[in-house]
Order: sequence, then C-alpha cells, then structure tokens
Amino acid sequence: MVLRSKQLVRYAFQRLLLQHQQQQQVRLCSGHGIQQQTALRVEEEDSFPKLADLPPMAAPFPMTLEHAPDVGEQFKYADLSVRLAAPHQLNPKPDVDDLAFGKYFTDHMLRVSYHRRLGGWQKPEITPMENLNLHPAAKVFHYAIELFEGMKAYRGYDGKIRFFRPEMNMARMNVTAYRSGLPTFDSEELIKAMARLVTIDSEWVPHTESASLYIRPTLIGIEPTLGVASSDSALLYTILSPVGPYFKPGVSGLKLYADPKYARAWPGGVGDRKVGSNYGPTIHVQKEAVRNGCHQVLWLYGDDHQLTEVGVMNIFMLYMKENGERELLTPPLDGLILPGITRDCIIRLCHQWGEFSVREQKFTMSMVKKLSKEGRLLEMFGAGTAAVISPIECIAYMGDEIFVPTESHDSPLYRRLYTTLTDIQYGKLEHPWAYVID
Repeated sequence: MVLRSKQLVRYAFQRLLLQHQQQQQVRLCSGHGIQQQTALRVEEEDSFPKLADLPPMAAPFPMTLEHAPDVGEQFKYADLSVRLAAPHQLNPKPDVDDLAFGKYFTDHMLRVSYHRRLGGWQKPEITPMENLNLHPAAKVFHYAIELFEGMKAYRGYDGKIRFFRPEMNMARMNVTAYRSGLPTFDSEELIKAMARLVTIDSEWVPHTESASLYIRPTLIGIEPTLGVASSDSALLYTILSPVGPYFKPGVSGLKLYADPKYARAWPGGVGDRKVGSNYGPTIHVQKEAVRNGCHQVLWLYGDDHQLTEVGVMNIFMLYMKENGERELLTPPLDGLILPGITRDCIIRLCHQWGEFSVREQKFTMSMVKKLSKEGRLLEMFGAGTAAVISPIECIAYMGDEIFVPTESHDSPLYRRLYTTLTDIQYGKLEHPWAYVID
C-alpha cells in the first residue's frame, strides 16, 4: 500500500498524539495527589488533522462516594490511639522460606467501631492482635453482611515500604459497603491508619522481593439482631500477614478446570463486589478441579460458555487476529467479574506501550478452541493482588485439553507485565502508583 505525502504526515501526526495520550493516561491514573489533564485525539475534516478533547481512561468504579446522611460522623486518623502488645503477646516471626499465604499474622491490628445510635464511626485504635468478641446473633454470621479487600505492603530495594494504589482498594471497598448496607468511610483516613499499623509492625514486612506483607481490611455487620436488614452496628478492622508466592514453588503454568455447569456470578448479582459470599461457594468446585489434576477453576457463564474469571483472578488472552496483528482481550466490567486493580494496571500499561490493541470484550470457549486449532492463541494469564500474574498453559474443558503456549515465547507479555508491576511495587521503577509510607 502506497501512502500519499499528506496521508503519511497525518498518519505520523496521529501516532505522535496517540503516544502522548497513552503516556498521559498512565502518568495520571493514580488518584494520589495527581491532577488529571486533558489528553488529545485527532479528528479528520477535509483530510486534515485537528485537536479535540478526550478524557483519560476512567476508573473501573467511582473513586469518590458521597456518604449517606444517616451514616453519621466519620472517623479521623488524628484521633487514632495505639496500645502496643506486651512482650508475652508478640508472635515469633517465620522464616521467609516457610511463608504460606495467610498462615501467619503480625502482632497488631487496626479496629474502628461503628454504631448508628452513638452518632456513627467511633475513634480508631491499634491494639494487639486479639480475638473478636461478637454476639451469636451478629448479622455477619447469619446473612453474610461483610466485605473485605486485599492489599500488600512491599519493602523496596531502598528499604522503603510501599503500598500499591491503595486509593483504588478503598474506593472499591466503599462501593461494596454501599451495596451491602454497611457504613461508608473516608478512604484517605483509613489509608493513613493502615500505614501507621504497618509502620508499627514494619519488621514483619519481608526483607526480600520474593515476599510481601498482605493487608486485609474487613468490614462486618455486628448488630445482634436476626432479620435481613442493614446493620446499625459494624466493625472495620485490618489484619496483616506476611506472605510468599500465592502458588506453591514448582508451579509454572496453570492447568484450569472449566465446567460450564458451575457459575461464579450472574447479571444483577454481586460478582463485581468483594464479598465473602462470592468465595465460600467456590470451595467445592475448587476441590473438584484438584481431583481432576488442575490448579484452578476457569469460571464460565452462559450458554455460549463465556470466560469470566480464573480462580480468584481476572483473566487475559493475547491472540493473533486474522490480519496478523496482536490483540489482548479481557472480559468487560458488566457485573460478572471483579474490577481488579491489577487488571486495571495491565490495561493501562498495554495502552501506554501501544504495541497491540487492547479490548474489554466477552470471549467464549469456542473462540479459544478455534484460535488454538489455527495456531493463533498466544498467551493466557490470570491477574490479581495475591498472585500478581500467573501464566496459563492448559484448559481442561468438555473432555478436551486445550494447550496454551504462554511460556513458549522468548519474551512473553505476561512476564514483561509481571516485571513492570513488581518493579513499581518494590521501588525499582518510580511511578505514581507506588504510595511510600513515611
């Protein structure tokens, strides 16, 4: 194909503006003190490029949420009190090589009580790690009125401890609280309180880039009354756990179990919210996957067997289109999947790199089988806070095993994404997504 000179100039101009737009999207995506700016696009009129406003990529959920009037007073970091653990309450620190996910816990916890009759949120406090004392009729036990988040703290090569996009976790947590009839809170105040908690237990943050400190903020309804209704009393608490790799050493590519008779979520439900009731019912299916020699469940939905999530991770597929161009697909945020923060990072990074198209689009097992048969299936991987990015090498589906050549390439995309994300998390790559704890 031969381009005329005017077309060539327009094409070069478009590419330059597109690169500028993509850089702006990644540079400005953190809500951590960065002012958003206007990106650029090209509109054609009379075969000549013009500039027009184009907003940056939107967040996958509302970053600010107006508190309902009846929530009452918000808690403040300035009111935080600290009660340190006595020597006999301190826990022995495990060896890094012995770390398993969620098995060990640090010496302290953060807790904030909420009582509507007392005016709303009470003063936050950091206390020694201790058991909770709850009434047997507490709503969390009977109606699963609870939610949680998953975050991490990383000790960088420079010794500094960092969070990773904590404002995103807090925004998602507030959206989930609203959906669950639980009180919302001030995100920045909780981030500061959790940073103080991590500072107190800072020696629990592993001194290695192969491990991190998992942070589990949790909000539960504790009103001691039966009856399906919102809870007028709640407890917001955060516990910390040093963790190693999510999957056991020796696990490379994942083998997935895809059985269309099981569904994780459905339209109009809460598949896009981080509530415990999304996870408990999956345990039986996970055991079935293990019995069939698989590592994780690939959750399908609908008569056309749409791919939704893999285990507790979002899923991505890189393939070759019929015209020879590469494209990265991930399911859309239509209510069936969790709006993952790692997912959002991957989309933004790939847009910035500009080396292939990225689409949020439904795709089915029939498409995966067709691409595999034609040799156009390149990579598949799961993504989430706990495991970061996990390559997929095989899918057991309807009596067939579909091989995915994710790790057969010299420089696979998943490995580049993993390296970029962990370099940001551990401070090797300066980026606004990293939140340094002073």
